[in-house]
Amino acid sequence: MQIEHILLFSIIPFLTIGFIFGERNPTASEKISTPLVKFGIPISVMGLLLKNGVDLNLLRSAIVTFLTILFLIVIINLIPQLKKIFSSYTLQFSGLIGNTSFLGIPIAMALLPPSTIDLTIGFDLGTTFFAWLFGPYLLQNKKTKNNSFNVREILIGIISSPASKGIIGVLITYQLGIETYLGKILWIPAIIIIFLAIIVVGTRLGIIMKKRENIIDFSGGLQYSVLLKLLIFPFIFFILSMPLNFTKAEIAALILQASTPTAISTILMAESYKINQDIAAKSVFVTTIISIFSIPVIRFFLFPNLTN
Repeated sequence: MQIEHILLFSIIPFLTIGFIFGERNPTASEKISTPLVKFGIPISVMGLLLKNGVDLNLLRSAIVTFLTILFLIVIINLIPQLKKIFSSYTLQFSGLIGNTSFLGIPIAMALLPPSTIDLTIGFDLGTTFFAWLFGPYLLQNKKTKNNSFNVREILIGIISSPASKGIIGVLITYQLGIETYLGKILWIPAIIIIFLAIIVVGTRLGIIMKKRENIIDFSGGLQYSVLLKLLIFPFIFFILSMPLNFTKAEIAALILQASTPTAISTILMAESYKINQDIAAKSVFVTTIISIFSIPVIRFFLFPNLTN
């Protein structure tokens, strides 16, 4: 399935539904996103892990992705010039956390050899775990009075995060020996949760339109976040993958995943914690539209001979 088909038959209809809700009810996005974050995301994490299992390639890709995002977050916040450009964690997450589950994996299956699927899923796991381990804490910007992070609060935030709850659920499932059965069951609600998350994006866009604001607005640092997500982040993975002994097809898989638009999880967290909702929604919308053209271009120029 090509990216334009995914957009036409999956994303646009649910964005439209959410858009109508948002125009009619300004609080609709928060009402949907809060239970999604609290209950839906742990179920999604469990469904993803139980359905795909874990092997060496998947684990390697997940670790590389997780550590790369962590490194870039640290660098952005340590360098004053970068911190000024990406002034909020919402902008930083918008530029580094991609929509790998809904767009990245189907695109990779359509464009790349089947041997790369483990790396593709691993990238998705690394992104998902980082977003939901650190996102709930960072987006709420919990800091002590001396402006340094409270280690105890960070640990509590990580342990209570949706990703940690999902991992704990997976461990319990393996102990009970019902991982195969439960994996098949949880994959269905995991897909439903993704569609509900798309409705949340549409709802926020409807709210923005009702306030007579421009959906495609590159002010407030959004332009830099879009540039980071669709161009700089894929280039970083292109450079990073070279010394790691990945094959050409594996490098292509990593770069295509890095090229995906801003993750829907960004708007879910923004809505749930009531911070920078408009920025998150605009980032998801703008990067998704641009990626329709940018992903095929990246694939054509870097890996023209790779086929499924």
